[in-house]
Amino acid sequence: MSRESSIPVPAADHPTAGAGVASRVPLLALCVTEITSWGVLYYAFPVLAAGISRDTGWPTGTVTAAFSAALVLAALGGIPLGRALDRHGPRGLMTGGSVLGVLAVLAMAAAPNLGWFVAAWLLAGAAMTAVLYQPAFAALTRYYAPRHLSALTTLTLVAGLASTLFAPLTSALAAQMSWRAVYLVLAAVLAAVTIPLHYFALRRPWPPPFEHDTPWAGDGDVGGDLSNDPVNTPVNTVVRSAPFLLLTTALTLSAFSMYAVLTNLIPLLTARGASSGIAAWALGLGGVGQVAGRLGYGALTRRTGVRARTIAILFGSAATTLALAVLPGPIPLLIAVAVLAGTTRGIATLLQATAVSDRWGTAAYGSLSGVLSAPVTIAGAIAPAAGAALATALGGYPALFAVLAATTAAAAAAAAGSVPR
Repeated sequence: MSRESSIPVPAADHPTAGAGVASRVPLLALCVTEITSWGVLYYAFPVLAAGISRDTGWPTGTVTAAFSAALVLAALGGIPLGRALDRHGPRGLMTGGSVLGVLAVLAMAAAPNLGWFVAAWLLAGAAMTAVLYQPAFAALTRYYAPRHLSALTTLTLVAGLASTLFAPLTSALAAQMSWRAVYLVLAAVLAAVTIPLHYFALRRPWPPPFEHDTPWAGDGDVGGDLSNDPVNTPVNTVVRSAPFLLLTTALTLSAFSMYAVLTNLIPLLTARGASSGIAAWALGLGGVGQVAGRLGYGALTRRTGVRARTIAILFGSAATTLALAVLPGPIPLLIAVAVLAGTTRGIATLLQATAVSDRWGTAAYGSLSGVLSAPVTIAGAIAPAAGAALATALGGYPALFAVLAATTAAAAAAAAGSVPR
């Protein structure tokens, strides 16, 4: 980390203090680019996967595995990307990621064989590292500190519309043209929207970190003495510390459980007697719960400390998962519980986004969040397939959800030791 990036900046001198129209440009731009990047690089694939296999004869499992490999590569790439973000800021990295993403989508469209297609998805994984949530969170955390929570909340609320916009759009395009042509159109959209916005909207100087707040104040177990400010602790020391390892364990277990619940909710509800249409509606209403959870997160942070907040959110997730496991019905009650489960998922996104800044400040946010996000993202990537396999091995979806509830409870227990003293 450069010497300049470790100099604290008083609130009045911070580049975003007294925010006006110009200071909102990075947030507005990232809202648009995150919707587009998630829509093209992530949400378009589930819509097109069946058509790709049908048209090419490539095994569905292999086609899906290419997508999963991209997610794993994106997670691993976040570690070196985080260090680069701390040093250089997001402009060059996110612009380059957009260019790489366009090339990857074009390569998918042109893929003459399965090997080419898999390689294209690996290229897309490298692009995801540089354009999805992690670099956007790092940019907003530095640009808008110490009021970055409102910016992160806005971004996650707006970016949550990616599936709402791009799944129907992709489906409509696929009804009129081949999957290859659809990817050509999406590549053009990705290029036209994200490259110029990342290049021009993020051109402002990368501000030094704001570190005059005490991120963990109010938790009841540490004081506000900045003489031992953990922000100045070397990154390698932090990532080897017990609080960081416990935080990583907690969020990784939680991510595995939450994504497994999300992808196996429909078969659980149909096994309880719901029709496939009602089960799909329940899954969709979980998205409403996510929005509600994110809207309420700011109030939660004002009323709770870091430790209590983290444990409460994870135990809430465990409770809703256990309820889905043990309640046989009626269906309206199960749908209500599914909405509550969506609320905890929505909060969990912001919980992860603020986990580093709440505990160690913002100076090394990119580096620390890169290390933290890698296992969390990998857990989310393997959870759908692993959850389905566990359901078969355990004899049904209720047993699976009981195991997932226990997993999240273990995550909450680990979170108890995740706050540094």
